[in-house]
Amino acid sequence: MVTLILPRLVDVSAASRRSASVFERNVAALKPVYWLLLLSGFVEPLLYLLSIGVGVGALVGDLPLPGGRLVSYAEFVAPAMLASSAMTGAISETTFNFFGKMKYMKLYDGVIATPVRPFEIAVGELGWAMLRGSAYSAAFLGVMVALELTSVTRALTALPAAVLVGFAFGALGMAISTLMRSWQDFDLMASAQFTLFLFSGTFVPAQAYPTVLHWLVEITPLYRSVHLIRGLALGGDGWLWLLDVLYLLAMMAAGLLVASRRMARLLYK
Repeated sequence: MVTLILPRLVDVSAASRRSASVFERNVAALKPVYWLLLLSGFVEPLLYLLSIGVGVGALVGDLPLPGGRLVSYAEFVAPAMLASSAMTGAISETTFNFFGKMKYMKLYDGVIATPVRPFEIAVGELGWAMLRGSAYSAAFLGVMVALELTSVTRALTALPAAVLVGFAFGALGMAISTLMRSWQDFDLMASAQFTLFLFSGTFVPAQAYPTVLHWLVEITPLYRSVHLIRGLALGGDGWLWLLDVLYLLAMMAAGLLVASRRMARLLYK
């Protein structure tokens, strides 16, 4: 029994080290201008929060949560901006940057000449993307606490959820990137991303939409992300957040599987 289990443990350990080497390569190639990109990605959702959440919120008033508790419009919008920030940070890293490394820099053609395999590349790149997504999430939660839109305890609870959202969207973005033929294809992805941003319970409850659109909205990944983080940051819906977690875990697993298989097909052709 020990001889059967030990090789598997060794394989997992070796794969983890190879994935970590992909992550370390990104750290070594980091340039100072990258921090300006990080800042720009954080500022956008913050501006939405201040302009719409606080500005428009002064006209809208309070909104009810599913449990019936009333919250200010800024409190309602802030968790959605956090989910959108986590999504944007992860997708930005695993789409444009990942696609450039794979198709134009031909970086991974050299990487697979080493013992590193496509799945390990995907895991390493996803981990690197989450460094960016986690930075966005932590900074945005700090703003929420400073503006008294959530408590410190709830912010600490919401941070792992935001990281999970980033992992799920990062894996999805990586899978989509392997299907892209040129930079122009990313216009379609940007349109889909912006549509999700507008119609995922971000600015109004999903119940405000017509019935058909309401059910369609509730099965989208960003809505599940918003629902999860809003429930943790503000409270409500009991244990339904477990469904959101399972949804996002399944999305992450599917994204990694598709990305690694597509990479293997492209790199070993």
